[in-house]
Amino acid sequence: MMCGAPTASQPATAETQAIADQVKAQLEEQENKKYATFKAVEFRSQVVAGMNYFIKVQVDDDEFVHLRVFQSLPHENKPVALSSYQTNKARHDELAYF
Repeated sequence: MMCGAPTASQPATAETQAIADQVKAQLEEQENKKYATFKAVEFRSQVVAGMNYFIKVQVDDDEFVHLRVFQSLPHENKPVALSSYQTNKARHDELAYF
């Protein structure tokens, strides 16, 4: 993995879902909305001073959100944080850097 360059999109893993689940409450608070469905379907990662994860999450039958989640370095002992997000996305929308 090259430092700084995001990876190609990959199918979500159990680890990706766990990361998305950790920021679900942050998204719900910012959007003032509860998501009954919250399924990570695709992700990209980027090595920085920690790790950025770009995660496409299905929140309804045809509705998706794109999350940018930051995971600090292990020695910093900080929780993952929702850095940014994009709503009103569709399954076919590319998961791009934002």
